[in-house]
Amino acid sequence: MQDKITVIIVDDHSIVRQGVRAFLSIQPDVTVVGEVESGEAAVRMAAELVPDIVLMDLLMPGMGGVEATRQVKQVSPHTQVIVLTSYHEDEHIFPALRAGALSYVLKEVGADELAETVRKAAKGESVLHPRVAARVVQEIRGGKRDTPNPFIDLSDRELDVLRLIADGLSNALIAERLVISEKTVKGHVSNILGKLHMMDRTQAAVFAWQQGLVRKDS
Repeated sequence: MQDKITVIIVDDHSIVRQGVRAFLSIQPDVTVVGEVESGEAAVRMAAELVPDIVLMDLLMPGMGGVEATRQVKQVSPHTQVIVLTSYHEDEHIFPALRAGALSYVLKEVGADELAETVRKAAKGESVLHPRVAARVVQEIRGGKRDTPNPFIDLSDRELDVLRLIADGLSNALIAERLVISEKTVKGHVSNILGKLHMMDRTQAAVFAWQQGLVRKDS
């Protein structure tokens, strides 16, 4: 008898976890081995159980789904991560995929389609929501963009630096916050300005706010 596909559900809303668990539990080839409400707990459980699949919410208190995805893939490379979220903006899609997520589906997904996404992921096959797939294809083709896309053009660390620039921090304070050298920060700033085709950090800061990289409540 073939082993069942093992799944961990990660979502900070218990009603979502219960609904997904209830449906997956009736699938003959799938077994839910755990559910957690935070990214930190997801990483610990993935390290312990080494599941085939992690269904990952993105926006959670504490460690978000992107960082949790990155750490899950580090502690359990075998595990495939399926992002299950309500959000399909660039600021969520590209960081999640870059962090190692295999599939990206929205919570509006049908029950049978979710089960099929799990089965495909267990075989290493990706499923992307049509809106997400369209954005990915557009970027791969080098679609005509009037403005740079920081979530594509910048590395994760460069995004961190840009957010801190937008918060008004000096290179010295950025270095202190990220525990890197001031020389390294200067290199990142130079790369950011070059990639975004901008003249100075003030222009970059304004762009970061416009792109939603920094939120008013952050």
